[in-house]
Amino acid sequence: MGKDVIIALDFDSREKTLAFLDLFQDEKPFVKIGMELFYAEGPDIVRQIHARGHRIFLDLKLHDIPNTVKKAMAALSALDVDIINLHAAGTKAMMSAALEGLTRPDGTRPLLIAVTQLTSTDQERMDRELLIHAPIDEVVLHYARNARDAGLDGVVCSPLEAGSIHARCGADFLTVTPGVRFADGESGDQKRVTTPERAREIGSDYIVVGRPITSPPIAGAWPRSSAERRIRDFFNRRNCYGYQTRSCAQPALDRGGVPAPAGAVHVGQRHQEPHLLRQPPHPDRARGA
Repeated sequence: MGKDVIIALDFDSREKTLAFLDLFQDEKPFVKIGMELFYAEGPDIVRQIHARGHRIFLDLKLHDIPNTVKKAMAALSALDVDIINLHAAGTKAMMSAALEGLTRPDGTRPLLIAVTQLTSTDQERMDRELLIHAPIDEVVLHYARNARDAGLDGVVCSPLEAGSIHARCGADFLTVTPGVRFADGESGDQKRVTTPERAREIGSDYIVVGRPITSPPIAGAWPRSSAERRIRDFFNRRNCYGYQTRSCAQPALDRGGVPAPAGAVHVGQRHQEPHLLRQPPHPDRARGA
């Protein structure tokens, strides 16, 4: 199972987003485009970032009647991103319809994952405001199982829940986990959070980080240093910016042509992950890469 860090592009304009990505120079980190940026700039920003060589998680969290979500997913599928999500609360029927809409005529599609409970939701809010009285851990597992039964590839969940979801739904059922903070950082509006090290230990497949990387006030060097710390903590590596743990047939090379640490691949290198080699094929293969 591959591991990766996804950087959330929490910006409100194309200019800020591209200026941020330019700071990575030759690196091509996996990025998340959420509602703020998508609604501000529309589908063209997805196409532009895709053309730069970035893998993209399109985080729009669709939640509507099945037919509407099916048609929306058909439109989004044309953007050729790597991961798309929706709300598991929309029921199995909605998730199945989304999967149908997302699948292209040739059988390929992006990975589809479902949000279980937002990491800003805790037991008290779920009880008092949503009138859901079951323990939040049970609700998350139930939603994850519904997503698996509907044919989805994984879920968005708290890193604290990744291990139990793998135990319930299988090791190849992806867990994409926001709610990751440095031990010395602020949690903000997140409730169910942990550190990168702990997320790795519990079993997160992908951690999503935004503000701790995109918000620091020091211009120029901060994204690289903050991202390096995040990746180092998640992969338990000492000097690892530009490397991500993978199972790869060919060893990665660092910039000097020296073999990288075992099981690593360069951030900017396009690849196929073992858990994505089943149908539907990885989007890179659909592009003919």
